[in-house]
Amino acid sequence: MFEAIAANRRKSAFMVMLMALLLAALGFGLGEYFMKDGGLIGVVGAIILWGILTLVAWGQGDQIFLTMSGAKKISAEDLPVLWNVVEEMTLASGLQKMPAVYVIDDPAPNAFATGRSPETAAVAVTSGLLKILDRDELQGVIAHELGHVKNRDILLMLFTGVLMGAIVLLADVGMRSMIFGGGRSRRSNSDSGGGNAIIMVVAIALMILAPIMAQLIYFAVSRKREYLADASAAAFTRYPDGLARALEKISGTHAGNLKGASRATAPMYIVNPMAAASEKASASSATATHPPIAERVKILRAMGGASFQDYDQTYAEVTGKKGVVPKSALEDPHAGAGLRVQGERWRAGETATVGAPEAAGAMAAAAPAPEETRRRARAVDDFFYDKDGWKRVPCECGAVLKLPPQLTGSQVKCPRCKRKHQVA
Repeated sequence: MFEAIAANRRKSAFMVMLMALLLAALGFGLGEYFMKDGGLIGVVGAIILWGILTLVAWGQGDQIFLTMSGAKKISAEDLPVLWNVVEEMTLASGLQKMPAVYVIDDPAPNAFATGRSPETAAVAVTSGLLKILDRDELQGVIAHELGHVKNRDILLMLFTGVLMGAIVLLADVGMRSMIFGGGRSRRSNSDSGGGNAIIMVVAIALMILAPIMAQLIYFAVSRKREYLADASAAAFTRYPDGLARALEKISGTHAGNLKGASRATAPMYIVNPMAAASEKASASSATATHPPIAERVKILRAMGGASFQDYDQTYAEVTGKKGVVPKSALEDPHAGAGLRVQGERWRAGETATVGAPEAAGAMAAAAPAPEETRRRARAVDDFFYDKDGWKRVPCECGAVLKLPPQLTGSQVKCPRCKRKHQVA
């Protein structure tokens, strides 16, 4: 996959360069407006701003994103099913290190991956996602996110997002300065009125259009990455239907928008966290952060196999466009090798957490029974209760009362047997 990763980088470099040129042009326009012959100073200032934001993003960008989303880190003991699925998909993808695992207490089903590199990567899922997906579907979602890690999308999206943030910030500061502070056109009487008018028009046009164009480029990069991650998920799991079912469940939910998401971070998620259910399924415009879920599902369900070649061929048939998978990945004889290694390790007894493939590399599992689904939901809720310091009071009838930490020195009644318990 190294050649595929290199191809992805080359194809995305042009869009990133466009964003960098937009940033430089905006800096030049603002510099010329506020200072005579100050275009070069404006470009330098824009580059310095981008450099500062990049350093912050490189050093703490992933942790800032996780903190903003309200994600909490888990261990194998906290949510063993989720942990084992991430472990399975790490082996299947061929990653050398398992990403850190986080859970977000939010009913809106969603997931994302972040980090500077595969060695520092993290994957986060919402509690709402864990409560509605069976194991096959959860594998598909995790495999999709690890596809982003494997393809180095997380670093690309981090830097593309920083560029967009710098453009938006510079445009906003420039617009406010024009409105409240004036510019060279108001301070200097020596310049010709026509020259000032042209500079002002160009500067205002750049402040309006540059953020819009940057966002369109950012979203275009994101949409392409989603297709590639879907292809990776199909190859890692050898079961495209798992991800297809997960996307259908996510798009059909009415849980509402994700609280910790924003327009800047929306492309990082598996589906747009800011859109309603109908928009998630059908969004297809240039302003969409993700491809239409209906189209993604159609591609996954129409695949005759689970390889990159199968996905690329089906993508072309469904969309009427040329394939989306890099040529080097289609020709790579080692694509999917991580999955074969996983099967060999399982057969050799090296890991007890990876389920046995039913066919060559297949990981299909039975849909969970209602009781299993309820247990999983309780496990997720209990994890957040523990993190928030809630007390557990066991009752003789078998019920476990969950009480907020501020409730002390009082009696509570068991809702099942009506016994009273003294809270310390």
